[in-house]
Amino acid sequence: MNRLTASQITTSLAVLLLASGGALMIGAGPLDIVLPVLAGLAVLVIAAGGEQEQTEESPATAVEVADIFAHPDVRSLLEGISDPLMLIERGRIISANRAAQRLLGAHIEGEDVRIAIRHPAAAERLASLAPMAEPVMIELVGLGTREQRWQMRIAPVGEDDHVRRLVHLADHSGAHAAEKMRVDFVANASHELRTPLAGILGFIETLADPDLGKDDETRQRFLKIMDGEARRMQRLIDDLISLSRIEAEKYRAPDSAVDLSGLVAEVVGVFRTSHGERGREVEMDIAPDMPDVQGDRAQLSQLLHNLIGNSVKYGKAGTPIRVTLNDGPSGMTRLTVADEGEGIGPDHLPRLTERFYRVDSGRSRAIGGTGLGLAIVKHIVERHRGRLDIASALGKGTAISILLPRVVVEEKAAATKA
Repeated sequence: MNRLTASQITTSLAVLLLASGGALMIGAGPLDIVLPVLAGLAVLVIAAGGEQEQTEESPATAVEVADIFAHPDVRSLLEGISDPLMLIERGRIISANRAAQRLLGAHIEGEDVRIAIRHPAAAERLASLAPMAEPVMIELVGLGTREQRWQMRIAPVGEDDHVRRLVHLADHSGAHAAEKMRVDFVANASHELRTPLAGILGFIETLADPDLGKDDETRQRFLKIMDGEARRMQRLIDDLISLSRIEAEKYRAPDSAVDLSGLVAEVVGVFRTSHGERGREVEMDIAPDMPDVQGDRAQLSQLLHNLIGNSVKYGKAGTPIRVTLNDGPSGMTRLTVADEGEGIGPDHLPRLTERFYRVDSGRSRAIGGTGLGLAIVKHIVERHRGRLDIASALGKGTAISILLPRVVVEEKAAATKA
């Protein structure tokens, strides 16, 4: 049943009185007026009583807002985030997920945030009790390890009087390293191409001179240098294209069965016939009945050419270059290329697979190196899900070992049937 409000009841009484007065004026009898008036009053009394009853039964109550951070599932919610996450109240860490504890220490809950995160810009923001209108982003360097870069996002949560902050840390070290690598790569590639190009342009200007261009001996010498510089640029561009293709396929593991024993014998034969006396110093030792490896034959051939080629260039003349193929650990195949030469110092070893890195830049350029050979080898090994190890000693030589996964017997049988 619908209830009448106080204004509705007042209006009804006024209408009832006006109607009664109007009826008397037109000559209605008292009895004709009294009965309808009494009935109307009775209805109004009942309606008014119902309204009062409803009001008394449904008193307005204040809604209490629960503290979300007191909920038992808040800890599970924080742990569901893989990045470091912390809840701070009045400059003190009241909750931190496991990722934050691994980064800053297991003891940080209950600790002053300025002690847990020792960074001036972050400490000033986190310890401040001033209200925050919107989230704040801060770049941090050196949190965790010296080279790590983090983006800290500080957002206000809850009521202003609680002074609570939700802190999220995102690791941007990989993105920063990739960007730095890209910038360095462009700079190095530009430099490597600019040097021979400047030489070629200089020789062209010299040969264009009417007087100097008549000297046949000078012209032939300059043309020979120009040919060498142009071929060096061509090798560099070929290596850059090759490296780009390998990187484009790095997430797709090769699935072909490759007879690595036959491929090693083929590449060694090429060096023995095409590199003169130094090529005939390449030796090979292949264990019998070596199983096929899972790989890309063209890329593995390139890998062998780069490794043996480096030994031919940098090994000491008159000493052997040994190419060995045998069983490796964990059911893998081990390929080793070793030479006897000047060797490489321990400071250089970690950087040998970087693009354009050279132990001796002058010597490398003089013998036609592009600085990309071992970078290509590293990316080929990574695409084949293998392992690369470089061991060297000054005055003794260098040995590069590669472990490659073998073809699973079931997979090989299926490939043969297909």
